[in-house]
Amino acid sequence: MDSPGYNCFVDRDKMDAAIQDLGPKELSCTELQELKQLARQGYWARSYALRGKVYQRLIRDIPCRTVTPDASVYSDIVGKIVGKHSSSSLPLPEFVDNTQVPSYCLNTRGEGAVRKILLCIANQFPDISFCPALPSIVALLLHYSIDEAECFEKACRILACNDPSKKLIDQSFLAFESSCMTFGDLVNKYCQAAHKLMVAVSEDVLQVYADWQRWLFGELPLSYFARVFDVFLVEGYKVLYRVALAILKFFHKVKAGQPLESDNVKQDIRTFVKDIAKTVSPEKLLEKAFAIRLFSRKEIQLLQMANEKALKQKGITVKQKSVSLYKRQFVHLAVHAENFHSEIVSVKEMRDIWSWVPERFALCQPLLLFSSLQHGYSLTRFYFQCEGHEPTLLLIKTTQKEVCGAYLSTDWRERNKFGGKLGFFGTGECFVFRLQPEVQRYEWVVIKHPELTKPGSLETTATPSPLCHSMSSDPTDRLSPFLAARHFNLPSKTESMFMAGGNDCLIIGGGGGQALYIDGELNRGRTGHCDTFNNQPLCSENFLIAAVEAWAFQDPDTH
Repeated sequence: MDSPGYNCFVDRDKMDAAIQDLGPKELSCTELQELKQLARQGYWARSYALRGKVYQRLIRDIPCRTVTPDASVYSDIVGKIVGKHSSSSLPLPEFVDNTQVPSYCLNTRGEGAVRKILLCIANQFPDISFCPALPSIVALLLHYSIDEAECFEKACRILACNDPSKKLIDQSFLAFESSCMTFGDLVNKYCQAAHKLMVAVSEDVLQVYADWQRWLFGELPLSYFARVFDVFLVEGYKVLYRVALAILKFFHKVKAGQPLESDNVKQDIRTFVKDIAKTVSPEKLLEKAFAIRLFSRKEIQLLQMANEKALKQKGITVKQKSVSLYKRQFVHLAVHAENFHSEIVSVKEMRDIWSWVPERFALCQPLLLFSSLQHGYSLTRFYFQCEGHEPTLLLIKTTQKEVCGAYLSTDWRERNKFGGKLGFFGTGECFVFRLQPEVQRYEWVVIKHPELTKPGSLETTATPSPLCHSMSSDPTDRLSPFLAARHFNLPSKTESMFMAGGNDCLIIGGGGGQALYIDGELNRGRTGHCDTFNNQPLCSENFLIAAVEAWAFQDPDTH
């Protein structure tokens, strides 16, 4: 190779086979948009030497805390920390959670250097409690560092990033677990076929999704991980979600129709990622990743914060250091067969619905708030029973034994803000569905058709309304809710008519029709296409109601 200085930790024979050094040697552009395009296209991926220069530049430009350990700090502390131990026998810091150091074509000296650097990072960053991605990052950076001290400084700058809009790496169990929940939410919305497969073959689907970072930081071959890291340094954390979603899409495409053992699906995905070169090239993987029209960075940040808040309410802390201390309720156990009774849906059907709801509420168990057979056929009583609960699940059974319903993100008390008039409220997390005669879910139209928003609206930072600032002293409460319609520059209000309630009717979805309309006596209803959910009729277009139920999401710890 041309740059032996970069290669003192590398097994050259393995590297020659893994990454060819055939590309350009210089990079002159300075504009972010051009850098994005070059990173995605793999401009510096073809040159080992140029990639090293680009990493140096990009990491140097990361905004960091005032006091960030540098190469001189490493030189000062490494001898004291490592002592006389052999590098290969050094223990890894607790925060890597037993993650192994990936070889990434490193020689024995390189693998030992990774351990030394990780221990020195642990010494300088005592607040890091959980960071299983770090061994892979250090191992990759070591390729493009002249010595251990330079690699240490680069890793420290990534960890010390203080730009709140540029999240780079999870450093606590709380952040890691909320990222896993956020990934699960994104799979649920953008990879529905794969999500359906995961739910079918796995008792605890979030335990599968909790592996998503390992797919990237550990299982991906070096040439693939380096391409992902190229773009990650330019664009940030959102890239990781994109690539993991693309991996899951390819996995589903390859495995669909093949038998999968539920206790092996996690290992099946790991094996698939490790051998991904048999299925797709790095270029095709990134192409698929960037073809996914994800939520804006702001929306993903709001979702992540909502998930963190849900975990905090369950007692998960920033200082927590072990996955084993926390385990999500199994989806299949969240709806307990012995405790669950509905006049409308079976346990299996409720479990199917539960697999669709946001991860922070899938932690909960169903609590019956209203049943027309118990509380009477009265919309007033329906509101009375539901108020104070958010979100809620509406279930309807017609006299023709059709079953449909809606997941409703917002407290029905919001209807009172309109002074007795019918007004729409709610967020883009709402969805409608039918279960009988066949299962079908319809989400907010903007999720599948982001082109409906005006150009630029998906990547802007939304400003919370004055109303939000007066509601609570908790800063997470003052944020605009995830998928609030005001974050999106919609051409008309018809794409955001989620839910409305008056004294004489209840409406779900609007614009060109209503997904669901129910009268004040809970006696008659109608359904049709609406712009908000772009849905087909959920049952017979005009129907008589046999039963109505409303369910809340109860924390299992509050029983």
